[in-house]
Amino acid sequence: MYPVLRMAKEIWTNRNAPPLALTEPHLSHHLCWPWDLDIWAELNNGRTLTLYDLGRIPLAMRTGLGRVIRRQGWGITVAGSSVRYRRRVRMFDRVEMVSRCIGWDARFLYMEQSMWRAGECTSHMLLRSAITSKTGIVPPAEVLAALGQPAESPDLPGWVGAWIAADADRPWPPAR
Repeated sequence: MYPVLRMAKEIWTNRNAPPLALTEPHLSHHLCWPWDLDIWAELNNGRTLTLYDLGRIPLAMRTGLGRVIRRQGWGITVAGSSVRYRRRVRMFDRVEMVSRCIGWDARFLYMEQSMWRAGECTSHMLLRSAITSKTGIVPPAEVLAALGQPAESPDLPGWVGAWIAADADRPWPPAR
């Protein structure tokens, strides 16, 4: 089940947080509850993705993106992701999450998120996101104009460019 109460807590907690520039990091703190666990008593990989939502929504709020999306009647969707899991998160572990937009291209916004426990990174995600309207994907240049931001993206790190290129080579639809 989606953690609706936890999301409400994050929205409430961050409703008056200082604004962030589009590429500044948002920090949040979370607890691994018993219902977040898999059969090996560690944070479930699917739940990890859901918890990353708890960082992206307040990030969108603090950068003004959430307000622009609501005003324009747009939506936001995940268009791809890659997660690297490196350390276990166990029941009642506290994690700090870092969420930030690292750049964009002609179609997508790219974000990275990481979870940290006791100063050690437990997982890291690269995410491609699209702003959508009734007619399809809204170009990031249009989104940035609505935010009053320059349309030029910061340079994406080389590993992000390699991920974009590799994903472009991936067959779609996949073989059955």
